Amino acid sequence: MTEKYIRTFALGLLTLLAATVSGASAEPSDRQAYFGETHVHTKLSFDAFIFGNRNGPDEAYRFAKGETILHPAGFEMKLRVPLDFQAVTDHAMYLGMVPAMFDTSTQASQHPVATELRDAESPGARRLAFASMMPYLGQIVEDDLLDMDIVRSAWQEIVAASERYNEPGKFTTFTGYEYTSSQENFENLHRNVIFADGAPDEPYSRLISRNPENLWRWMDSLRDKGMDSIAIPHNSNGSDGFMFSNQTYDGNEITQAYTDLRMRNEPIVEITQVKGTSETHPLLSPRDEFAAFEIMPYQIATWTPSRLNGSYVRQAYLRGLALQRAGAGNPYKFGLIGASDTHVGAGAFDEDNYWSKIGIVDSTGKLRGSVPLTWSERLDAQISRVANMFVMSQVPAAADVGVAPANPAPQYSHQQWSTWGASGLAGVWAEENTRESIFAAMRRKETFATSGPRMRVRFFGGYGFGDDILDSANMVAEAYSGGVPMGGELTAQSAGSPEFLVWVTRDPGSNSLQRAQIVKGWIDGEGETHEAVFDVACAGGAETDPETQRCPPNNAAVDVATCETSADTGADEFRTVWRDPTYVAGQNAAYYVRALENPTCRWSSWDALRAGTPPNPVLPAVIQERVWSSPIWLEN
Repeated sequence: MTEKYIRTFALGLLTLLAATVSGASAEPSDRQAYFGETHVHTKLSFDAFIFGNRNGPDEAYRFAKGETILHPAGFEMKLRVPLDFQAVTDHAMYLGMVPAMFDTSTQASQHPVATELRDAESPGARRLAFASMMPYLGQIVEDDLLDMDIVRSAWQEIVAASERYNEPGKFTTFTGYEYTSSQENFENLHRNVIFADGAPDEPYSRLISRNPENLWRWMDSLRDKGMDSIAIPHNSNGSDGFMFSNQTYDGNEITQAYTDLRMRNEPIVEITQVKGTSETHPLLSPRDEFAAFEIMPYQIATWTPSRLNGSYVRQAYLRGLALQRAGAGNPYKFGLIGASDTHVGAGAFDEDNYWSKIGIVDSTGKLRGSVPLTWSERLDAQISRVANMFVMSQVPAAADVGVAPANPAPQYSHQQWSTWGASGLAGVWAEENTRESIFAAMRRKETFATSGPRMRVRFFGGYGFGDDILDSANMVAEAYSGGVPMGGELTAQSAGSPEFLVWVTRDPGSNSLQRAQIVKGWIDGEGETHEAVFDVACAGGAETDPETQRCPPNNAAVDVATCETSADTGADEFRTVWRDPTYVAGQNAAYYVRALENPTCRWSSWDALRAGTPPNPVLPAVIQERVWSSPIWLEN
């Protein structure tokens, strides 16, 4: 028996045992939707502390459970609805080091860079202080900054907080951290590592290796000792094409061994967060009129455009099908979640209450580019931008920071974070609100992502789903018994096209639903990949156009001057059974659901409304919030 099959058997046994422990009598149809957050930074992250965050893991968990905490700028932050689960995921590299540098009683406070960090107060000075850390992040200087005793102490603080706030059945915590990897010029290859239960003595960081494959091997070694974990990639949109490449990190050919290693450790991907949405891009999906959603086109912390190929989820699904056909397996057979990537200890998921991502630096509408600046503020912003770019350009590992494009609206601050937004949330279908059950859901990819609202989506594929299943009191149970849920693999049968059951419900605290769609990616007999988007349910029960496969307009409107929306159009839920009109026997495919709300005001319009100014004309004024299911893969 090969090592591959031994690992597969062991992992399956662990999953079975976990399911047995968490509820032997529970049926799949008993699974409920739980909403949570798997990407939260506190003061223990080097950048969060520099940007003014003084909230630690305790405050982050209190916020997730519904308590009020303070933003670094001094105002209150509180969730509309508490979360069901959360993981604090501070950067492993230099974990806890910057707080220690602010404590003048420590040896770390004597480091040359510490004084600059402590003196930074204004948003511009804090950006320059962040830039002063770049040589250490790039590992291009002798690393005299790192003190592993401080790192281990901060890690134990994270672990202890996770244990204190975990309440099985009520609120679930996971111990985790961010592995902040990259290629040579900070091309984003970041992952959040989430442990099923327990934690190692210290995290594995980029200071040990920047190659994610080495991270996966470390995770394998822990799994062999009984400590399971998953890594969740994020911000592939800023990876410059490296996140979903056709090659390994070192430029080698992808093999079945690589695929097995990656899939064992990365079953899900973060598709949306504050720094943009990574589903697809209009240039990659020109026939998808909803592709231009919250696009963040730059590599992180630079003005360098991120290459599209290899950076987006939908294309990754297509590449996975092609690699599988070539005999390398499918390393991109992953499910989907959303998260915030908050650096203030508190995710902002509502467009009408977006309070920033990185603390003091983007804490106001003026700093975010949604409210006009005075002449003096414009001058200060320009000086700060030039100074920051100069400092960054002196760092060899970040030399290609790019040149900021001309500001199309010069009266506004021109920052990358004008492209950021209030997003996103992770949804899982689990038997109960426990570590065992929620982690098992992530492992089997029965997960979904939202851009912030708490929409719910169920998605099943099978054969023999008649339309009458939609009226059945046992619809979900019948769907589980007769098919596979999102995240699963459906074996093609000779009966022809499979049927797909879609069920989407709105967030009662958000807007009505406009349409439900199925996105299909497939590979044909010649090895060419294709994609298509089908509207499968329309507001008001309207029929789709048989030629365009689109719903007719439902005339949903937004008054940007007041942010009031149409109240007489839209749906509370969609239920439908869909059959693929493009199905061809023998073709492997991936299908996922995307459902859209009616339009609402974007956060930038809300900022402008509260400030009594018109919206920034170069920013999107409205947004269509959405939910994405994990795919179902059709296998021949």
